[in-house]
Amino acid sequence: MYDLLLIRAIFVLILATAAWFLQPFGLTSPLAAATGALLGVLIVLAEIRLKQVSLKRLIGAAVGSVLGILGAFLISLVISWALPGSRGTVSFFQLLILLVMTYVGLIVGAAKGDMLNLSALGGLFGGEKAQKQSFKILDTSVIIDGRIADICRTGFIEGTIYVPGFVLDEVQHIADSEDPLRRARGRRGLEVLRQLQQETDLEVRVHDRHAPHTGDEVDARLVRLAKAMRADIVTNDHNLNRVAELQGVRVLNINELAEAVRIHVLPGEELTVVPIREGQEADQGVAYLEDGTMVVVEGGKPYLNQAVDVVVTSVLQSTRGKMLFAEPKLSDSQTDHDYTSRTYPSGRKRRPVR
Repeated sequence: MYDLLLIRAIFVLILATAAWFLQPFGLTSPLAAATGALLGVLIVLAEIRLKQVSLKRLIGAAVGSVLGILGAFLISLVISWALPGSRGTVSFFQLLILLVMTYVGLIVGAAKGDMLNLSALGGLFGGEKAQKQSFKILDTSVIIDGRIADICRTGFIEGTIYVPGFVLDEVQHIADSEDPLRRARGRRGLEVLRQLQQETDLEVRVHDRHAPHTGDEVDARLVRLAKAMRADIVTNDHNLNRVAELQGVRVLNINELAEAVRIHVLPGEELTVVPIREGQEADQGVAYLEDGTMVVVEGGKPYLNQAVDVVVTSVLQSTRGKMLFAEPKLSDSQTDHDYTSRTYPSGRKRRPVR
């Protein structure tokens, strides 16, 4: 980042120095240097802006400007034929038409460039590389949740991460809330965005024109924006997930991902857990696995705050998640099973070998 700033500063300095010595248009040296520096700054700003423009818009702008120049040339021929004796007037109108037609072609071409289907060309614009340029639009819920930053660090989400301006405004509104809990979640969301900006290809507010505000809610604008950009929505909002899928928008749900990577335990398997509190029933102890799954240990009260080997007796799946019921493992003298002492990640042990 600092290397680019240094290069841009050197470029502006070179233009200012060249203008100082060349003194174009008969300008004095100080005025010429200031003009050169201003021109350099404008070129740098244009370069920064062009880096944020998609390839489709660049191609559309180039084609539109070429067509505008061709149109201006044809109109200039007509003006030269209509006004043969007014050379100064003709030159002025020809220059004016050239500038206007080029500008109009540039703007219209850039606006229509998003309609190009570059993947149909194959090669550089198609296949796997086109897929890597896909957009992932972040919802407010997934930003304030915070897990998206860790997921992006693992490399499981590819393409450009995009935060719409109206989503950023909503996160800012939550961060300014009078409720301490909401305010803390909003500030955590802003911190997550800062981390993503430093570690990933993050864009903000660039494509909001695809979903102008028409009085609808944020979720509806998100779906319209995703459809216009052919992007995926990253969220953990169940309702938004279902609405987007009904409209043909692909959704990456963080909660579904977390459920998919949970430890899958079947009755009869062994675990090593540490009960940390008493259960609702007598002699029960409650422990938690690394992924947050609750384990209710029958007869686990005497083992509070100490590791104990247990055998899973049943698995209960509820709307709040998965809950395991287990009992302390019998000693080798109390069972005919041959248990191995090797443990698996997260404390899971081998199944008994009969």
